[in-house]
Amino acid sequence: MWTCCDIRCCSRRFFFWTSATRDKVLEQLQGCSGEDQVLDVVSRNKAKLSVGHVSCAVGLLWQFQKEKPQMLRTIDFIRTHPEFLTLRVLAENKISLMDDVMVVDMLYSVLRLNVEPHDSLVQQLVTEAWNRMDRFQMSTLSKFSICLSDQYLQHSTLMGQITERLSQELVSIEDVRVLTTLMISVSSLVSARLRDALVEKAEALLDSLDTSQYNSPRRVVQFLRNIKHGHRPLLEKCNQILLLSVPQLSAENISIIMGLYQSLQFNNCDFRLAARQRLTELADSSTDPVSFTKLFAALGPMAGRETREGLESTALLLADELNGQQALAVAETLEEIQCRNLPLINRIASIVYRNLDTYRPVEVARATQALIQLRYQSPELYARLRNILLYLQTSVFPYEVTMLTRVLSMLPSHRLDEAVLSRIDAVLPQCPLNDLNTLAQAVAKWLRHDPSYHHNTPSHYVRLLQKLSQCGHERLRKTDRLELLLEELKYLSGEWFEEVLLEESVLSCQRLEGQITWTSVPEMALFLTRTNYLSTSILDQIAAVTVDNIDKIHYSATYATMLPFAVMNYDPPLVEDFFDVCIQRFTPFINSFDPHLLVLLGYALAVANCFPEEIIREIFKVDFLAKLDSQLETLPDALNIRIRLRLMELNRAVCLECPEFQVPWFHERYCRQHHRWGNGTITPIQQQIHKMLGEVLGGINCAKVAVLTPYFYGLDFECILDHQHKPIPYSEPRQLLISEDGKVQWSSGSSERENADLPPGAQRVALEFLDSKSFCKNSHHFKGEVMMKKRHLEILGYHVVQIPHFEWNSMELATPDAWKQYLRKKIFKDLPQPILNRS
Repeated sequence: MWTCCDIRCCSRRFFFWTSATRDKVLEQLQGCSGEDQVLDVVSRNKAKLSVGHVSCAVGLLWQFQKEKPQMLRTIDFIRTHPEFLTLRVLAENKISLMDDVMVVDMLYSVLRLNVEPHDSLVQQLVTEAWNRMDRFQMSTLSKFSICLSDQYLQHSTLMGQITERLSQELVSIEDVRVLTTLMISVSSLVSARLRDALVEKAEALLDSLDTSQYNSPRRVVQFLRNIKHGHRPLLEKCNQILLLSVPQLSAENISIIMGLYQSLQFNNCDFRLAARQRLTELADSSTDPVSFTKLFAALGPMAGRETREGLESTALLLADELNGQQALAVAETLEEIQCRNLPLINRIASIVYRNLDTYRPVEVARATQALIQLRYQSPELYARLRNILLYLQTSVFPYEVTMLTRVLSMLPSHRLDEAVLSRIDAVLPQCPLNDLNTLAQAVAKWLRHDPSYHHNTPSHYVRLLQKLSQCGHERLRKTDRLELLLEELKYLSGEWFEEVLLEESVLSCQRLEGQITWTSVPEMALFLTRTNYLSTSILDQIAAVTVDNIDKIHYSATYATMLPFAVMNYDPPLVEDFFDVCIQRFTPFINSFDPHLLVLLGYALAVANCFPEEIIREIFKVDFLAKLDSQLETLPDALNIRIRLRLMELNRAVCLECPEFQVPWFHERYCRQHHRWGNGTITPIQQQIHKMLGEVLGGINCAKVAVLTPYFYGLDFECILDHQHKPIPYSEPRQLLISEDGKVQWSSGSSERENADLPPGAQRVALEFLDSKSFCKNSHHFKGEVMMKKRHLEILGYHVVQIPHFEWNSMELATPDAWKQYLRKKIFKDLPQPILNRS
């Protein structure tokens, strides 16, 4: 009679005879310490092998591989070994004798040993498991779901039945490993109702999880990524466990987790700092191609300059040992860190070139993008990439056609085959908005290089763009669920979208604004912020829903919720209630915000003319600023620069508008460096205005150009009027200083110090030309930053004159006299009455 026992600390079921009988074959298998010995036992006992022996042998073969590092595994050797073929044949003949657990374990092991899904053994095991599935324990069912996912059967009827079973028996599951495995497997089939139930169950089970079980929270995060559902409370719970587990994590695990976080737009300062420390510790031991590639991908984007240079040197030394996949991973990391190490780039590119034939379509696309972004120069390589991409373009999957088209448009080629255009045309009706936008950008690029474009001759590119526009509008008009619409609009950007689909997108959102709930408020707000489109009805609805449901909205989502109101300078009917409830919601959690997010939140509030004392004092604590500095070292350069700029602007706003907080101005040096590096380019219109000002004010030396104020605001023009509103000339004629490369050289003359002397009754006047970036996209409504600058200049003692581009360029101002009259009216209209001299 057969029973089960556990060997080698793994949950394999091995059979043995009762105490009266010894199973010598099983004893030999249990005594094996490597795959060679297992295969030798199989070879010597073929006629004696029972179903238990076969299961034990196959399980051991996978167990030995699992315990080895990736680079030392010998799966190909096992898969092609004659005795492994013997085991497969025996297993296939004995399937009916296997118990439920053995069937699934056998299927799991042979798939891990790279037996093809179309192999008869795999197919029969799947069929047998399907027939028995209703009586599987949940642990067995979860393992079976992994096997189906390994065979790309996530959308199969089988997986649908597993999803239904999970829904029915969710309450009874108490093993977090079983639950999280099933969550990942069924993620493509879950309904909103089941999603919420799974999230709730996962939260409950994670509360009692040991920190050593870091794979379970990682799987939860992966599930959230798969379903594109950034549930913040669950993410934060997972992050707390993962943070405690960092000392145990490998470079590969850290890389996976950070990739998942990035996909979910979840950033945690403490985890990044701990991960960087752990990766730095692993650097000395990561000297083989496998471990180094994973370390480089994880640590490179977070490393400081010195560490990054060391990583690049190691990568160059190991380059010749890298395989195609490793070279691709290194190339993408070099792209991410904007590497300019030419010897390393050339070496990695040569390895990628040698392995192009082994890459899948998505990998060819990734390789192409990485090499182009790295500015690698090789006509031969790009010609070959183009040929491969054209061949792959025959794909029947719309997402692949879109991806390949995008990278084709990046290659140095001005014309495209008719077959590619036909393939694009064929998949358009199946494409979501993001794919339509990507295809339109590629087609528009080719159109600009088409000879017919310069002769206004309709071409196949034009017809394709027209169809893209038609498909986009149809998709928007047919959408009847706001949640799905926001998901499609989430990453849309670019010239074609703004010109062709933006207005229709907003109209669709307005049509569905009654569906705005507390769960969709942050996404809706972010869409309006990103597009800079002022829709008062949607903003009013967002404000109303927020005020009514603020306790349900996660504290971290208040930033996204308030942002469009600040950026677009819009006050809803409930403006005071709206900002008050948001501030009250996040204030108890200010210590839970990542430092850089708290700075962004504080800046957004400052733009909206809100200065909550608690958040301001927290941001300008020495400890907070030190933590912010540490975090900024781990962020991409562009985000690092943006956060430092926002901190300076918040510091300036607090000093000017809230002197009672006694926050010191500590950005003087930063601003001097920033303006030395960031001199702008003068436009023809600004030169024209400067000339006109000279005529209006009675001389070019009465108008100063490109001025820096106290606290380093840049002004287009400045003039000084005396107590009778007469221009006061500067000591020297002011010429517009432009360097050879067309950059404006900012002046720091009399207005660079707050205590610069002015005659009694005199008034400084700041003139600002406002281009389209100063206004909301669909109106002449001033943006919040423009109004904040105006407030600050007035605090500094300026009379502020704003010259909107649509007024200056209007038909009414078509002559020099009209322009000069316009400037006179703008400068002198709102000034206080002149003080008359009394004799």
